[in-house]
Amino acid sequence: MPDIEWRQLATLAGKEFRDRMRNRWVLAVALVFTVFSLVITYFGAAQQGQLGPRSIEFTIASLVSLVIYLIPLIALLLGFDAIVGERERGSLDLLLALPITRLELLLGKYLGLAAALTLSTVIGFALDGLLLFRQFGWPGLYHYLGFVFSSVLLGLAFLSLALLISVLTRERTKASGLAIALWFGLVLVFDLLMLGLLVASGGEFGGQALAYLLLLNPTDIFRILNVFSLDQVRSLYGLASIVPPALANPWLMGCAMLAWIGAPLALATWRFRS
Repeated sequence: MPDIEWRQLATLAGKEFRDRMRNRWVLAVALVFTVFSLVITYFGAAQQGQLGPRSIEFTIASLVSLVIYLIPLIALLLGFDAIVGERERGSLDLLLALPITRLELLLGKYLGLAAALTLSTVIGFALDGLLLFRQFGWPGLYHYLGFVFSSVLLGLAFLSLALLISVLTRERTKASGLAIALWFGLVLVFDLLMLGLLVASGGEFGGQALAYLLLLNPTDIFRILNVFSLDQVRSLYGLASIVPPALANPWLMGCAMLAWIGAPLALATWRFRS
């Protein structure tokens, strides 16, 4: 691995992070997460005639749906123009003329954006965590902290994909279109295709091997990581008959999510330096 000037890397990451703080991006995203998470927690069981959190399991299951739709979209919108935007503004050549390498520039941007995304996610779910802690105590908080951590990992995975798009494209409009298409593909279309394949084959196609295709989608890894570990919700969603027990291992799912963070970022680094 080439030498990296960590001080320059930290400077680049700090500038990217401060830019997001100055334009109130972190505050806006944190506010969105706070409002939606509190609404889901308080009114998620309203159809059963109950206000407030019904249980930590069903609260997390409801928040999983929120995260799957919002965090990938926010991460893609945050990072899709990190490189292509600099190229269109003509500032990329100026940055590369400085005594920094392409690797340092890309990693600096990624780390700064990752810090902003992580901070907004943690702040956004903090108030809801206090509410759940008051009602369910430390056991509830333990599960909730695991949910928040996995939400951060999901955001970092889509941020890596956003940087890959930004490196591969030459125009900002094309990069934004690819980012939205990727969101539709992974968040909406992928699961519909899997479900359609199961229904069309009468549940016979692929057997449990089909479940391993879920590893090709970071949102499904996130869903399994959070929902499969909750017994009440697992039986409710019918996951016990779909997902093989091997995928219930949180360490395996965690490694799969880390692969989704590292692989696109490594590919973006290779392409940006070539």
